[in-house]
Parts: sequence; structure tokens; C-alpha cells
Amino acid sequence: MKTETTSLYRNLPRGTGRIASLALAAAFGASALWPLHAAASQALAQKYSCVACHQPATKVVGPSWKDIGAKYGDGKGTAAQLAASIKAGSSGKWGAMPMPPQAQVPDADLQSLAQWLLDGAK
Repeated sequence: MKTETTSLYRNLPRGTGRIASLALAAAFGASALWPLHAAASQALAQKYSCVACHQPATKVVGPSWKDIGAKYGDGKGTAAQLAASIKAGSSGKWGAMPMPPQAQVPDADLQSLAQWLLDGAK
């Protein structure tokens, strides 16, 4: 006896089902990697010595990660803007102490750090 299998993708243009499956897999994969992103950003903060001036909840030399997230998060700034500010350095944004430029940090790492800060550095 021959059994006919039904497919959700039967009436879609050829290849659409495969694309939909890949998109779904990518979405699940990204959510599964989120904790790794946070751990990687914590490691980046240590690798580039951000922790010498910044701490999670306490102002040291510069503002805490929590304060940075509060000031620029919730749509008040983008990761690209914050990454550019970190790279160029700044003065007067958080008081008299200037932040030296961090031009040695690769752009991809700056972007990861900035997004991590905007997401609450968790």
C-alpha cells in the first residue's frame, strides 16, 4: 500500500521550503548562542582592559556598564554610534575625565562590546 505524504511546502515555489527551514534554523541558532554572545563580550571587556576603568555597577574611573546602558540603551543610541564613540574616545560626556581612543580594538569587537552594553551588559 502506497502512502502519500503531505508537505506544508507543496504549493510553494520550488526552493521556498528550504529557505523557510534555513531561516527558522538560523533564528533558533541565534537565540541559542545569545549566552555565548554575553560571555564573549565579557571576555572582550577583559581582553581590551575595559575593566581597568569600567565595572558592571560601580563607577571607577569611567561610568559603570549599567550607567552606559541606561544612558544609551532603549533606543537612545545605536551600537554603531557607541562603537564609534569608544573607538574615537571622548571627553565631557561623563565628567572631566576623558576616555582615550580605543583605535586598536577591531571594529567587529567594538560592535560586540557596544551591543552588549546597550543590552545591559548581562
